[in-house]
Amino acid sequence: MLIRFLSIALLAVSLTACSSNKEGDVEPLVMGERENVSQGPLDGTEGYGGEGVESSAVPGSQQDLVVNVGDRVFFGYDRYDLAPEARDVLDAQAQWLGRYPSVNVTIEGHSDERGTREYNLALGERRASSVKNYLTSMGVDPIRINTISYGKERPAVIGANPGSWAQNRRGVTRVE
Repeated sequence: MLIRFLSIALLAVSLTACSSNKEGDVEPLVMGERENVSQGPLDGTEGYGGEGVESSAVPGSQQDLVVNVGDRVFFGYDRYDLAPEARDVLDAQAQWLGRYPSVNVTIEGHSDERGTREYNLALGERRASSVKNYLTSMGVDPIRINTISYGKERPAVIGANPGSWAQNRRGVTRVE
């Protein structure tokens, strides 16, 4: 009797383990490699029906950067060159940093989950360096900019689909 019970329990566990929720059934947040990934600055008047509402961010703070300029740029698969959209965001960041000369930043380089840990750390470093080099070329003192790579260790979005990967391939500017 015990053997029969264990056999039924094992069969039930096996069937349960075989069922799964397919990620393909859920529409990804972003379609394609770069399409629909918002990179533009927010002016504090968009979203949540806040038309005409001024930003309440403290000038020179991380929130000010995020709300009024944008704190991240995105990269193509296995790339660290800056797309035109990324340059637009970085131009705005350079202007913002010009308004706040006492603010220092750290550029975080990130990658998606594909590839080895070591490869993604190196790719994240190249991405962070690309952002730093561009900001420096726009007149920001390199002393004010640090870089760090997190590789695939800090994903912005969890998921094994092109939309998630596109959002994780990024450079993020953090106010220190």
